[in-house]
Amino acid sequence: MNTIPAPECKGRTVADLKKLASIQVIFFDAAGTLFQVRGSVADIYLRYAEKHGFRRTADSQAAIKTAFARAFQEAPPPVFATMDPVKIKQCERLWWFDIVHNVFYRVGMFEGFDEFFEEVFHAFDGPDWWMLYPDTLGALKQLREHGFELGIISNFDSRLFNVLRSLGLLDFFDTVTIASLAHSAKPAPLIFIHALEKHAVEPCEALHIGDNMKEDVEGARAAGLHGLLIERETRSAPTSTAPTIHTLDELLPLLETFE
Repeated sequence: MNTIPAPECKGRTVADLKKLASIQVIFFDAAGTLFQVRGSVADIYLRYAEKHGFRRTADSQAAIKTAFARAFQEAPPPVFATMDPVKIKQCERLWWFDIVHNVFYRVGMFEGFDEFFEEVFHAFDGPDWWMLYPDTLGALKQLREHGFELGIISNFDSRLFNVLRSLGLLDFFDTVTIASLAHSAKPAPLIFIHALEKHAVEPCEALHIGDNMKEDVEGARAAGLHGLLIERETRSAPTSTAPTIHTLDELLPLLETFE
């Protein structure tokens, strides 16, 4: 497969699906699209930090939330030079260590930080702090019954495989593409092209769904795929001009109208 999207595919929106060949593959983002954190990320980190000596204040939770947002903005993408899977996992851990260290450097460092990080890093490697959205399983089953190939394209690290397995999702997907193994992170086109190659389809035969406008919709479009935004929170006015759904239950009826 060419690594450059076919010109006739590039820049299309979901409204153009009826003018193109049928969608063969549907890709999903992971966290925020198929499943979510069970509670507040800031509160979870705060709970573990307190166990290891962090002193909570009235504004600790808000400060951690703000510091995480800034740390992610400043961090490089989770893409590493090594090809060795063991070393990739080590690099992922160090990448997260730098993120979390950045956060607590801003809100208050404490003596037991290393032990805290080790515990909280592994706490997200399973089902304890993740929960499925109520529409996820039903939507995936329907899409499978209608013959669609399914994949995941995510900037999540290697822990994603354990999370998917523990939530009962892994068997629904033909492929899982993550940034560290693809050596490219959304919104860069290469991670989408890497995922497409696993299915041997052209970009215009694939749809990517996610909750982030830049990474999921604009990134998919730049690679020639169709991009669909999922906005799960109820809003009084649209926040995006992109094709949008509010639950995954809307996806199959939407695709059927284009057939």
